[in-house]
Amino acid sequence: MRSRVVLIGATGSIGRQALDVIARFPEEFELVGAVVGHRAEVLVEALAPYPSAQAVVVAPEGPVPSGMAVGVGAACELASMPGADVIVVGGGGASALLPTLAACEAGHLVAVATKEVLVMAGELVTRTAHDHGARIIPVDSEHSAIWQCLRGEDPQSVARLILTASGGPFRTTPLEQMARATPAQALAHPNWRMGPKVTIDSATMMNKGLEVIEAHFLFEVPYSQIEVVIHPQSAIHSAVEFWDGTIIAQLGVPDMRGPIALAMADGRRLRGVLPPLSLAQVGRLDFERADLTRFPALRVAREAGMRGGALPAAMNAANEVSVAAFLDGSIQFGDIPSLVESVVRAFVPPAELDLRAVLNADRWAREAALAAVTELAPNRLVSPPAVAR
Repeated sequence: MRSRVVLIGATGSIGRQALDVIARFPEEFELVGAVVGHRAEVLVEALAPYPSAQAVVVAPEGPVPSGMAVGVGAACELASMPGADVIVVGGGGASALLPTLAACEAGHLVAVATKEVLVMAGELVTRTAHDHGARIIPVDSEHSAIWQCLRGEDPQSVARLILTASGGPFRTTPLEQMARATPAQALAHPNWRMGPKVTIDSATMMNKGLEVIEAHFLFEVPYSQIEVVIHPQSAIHSAVEFWDGTIIAQLGVPDMRGPIALAMADGRRLRGVLPPLSLAQVGRLDFERADLTRFPALRVAREAGMRGGALPAAMNAANEVSVAAFLDGSIQFGDIPSLVESVVRAFVPPAELDLRAVLNADRWAREAALAAVTELAPNRLVSPPAVAR
């Protein structure tokens, strides 16, 4: 029987590649629902081959076609629909949190590619999944790699998780030049083709900081046992060191359709998803320590994760605003990590952590970050989308 799939963020980078996998393996997957944030017309085009799939647009920018549902409530209903086999959370940033929680409450298999979901509310999401019998499978290439390395292993034997990072477009760029980089330069990732937000996060290495937090919740490993290593070739997607001193690594071409297909198939490997990696063509595998002077966002994110509570939600919101402001031209590239850190330092965490606390932290941090952007660029004000309530 085919797996019935719901896509959250169906027209983003992950969503488009998931649709490609579904189209290539019609005997394995059936698309039964899809959610987008704003552009209903793009979703209509994407769903043309799937006339029976239900469609939701959370906050439409224009007219909504007949039969398409609207709002975050409708997205949550679709994410929790009876009969769905796997919910792929592939876009929406912080706005994907509520549909993810709904999918977990329904006891579904949840394939998570959106870093912000676990960064904002990892404790809530994993607890909800545990309480309702849902399973969370990572789609991020790094976490998918770790998941693959851990299969069949004793979790107690894990000594260290090793997240690899390409170093992005500015790995060797002089720091002064890096601080003044343009959006076009920051979006020119050397290895991966991703959406603009995650590509900028890769350039600052905030993405790796977010992945450290993700790994902590996905694999229940202390932060002290999670390491980030620069690996420019992006052939090794991540690795696990065990207590006997051995390391198991996962290698492959840098293409997200591999981890997407593996997650949607619940760990089954489908023939011919990706071309095999030629080790002879790769030629060499280089590794470097992550330079926190060059990439302070990595330090800011790790520290926020270690402090826990609602602080990662505030940090994530400040980063989303900062990235949007940089892409809008309101701030410089070098302003991103310092702006995020200033918001994190000003945040006063609530005494208790629940969904309201997470959403309040997100809201407060967006407002604080927008104020900081206005101070840096008083003649230009960006208004990035807030988390859906």
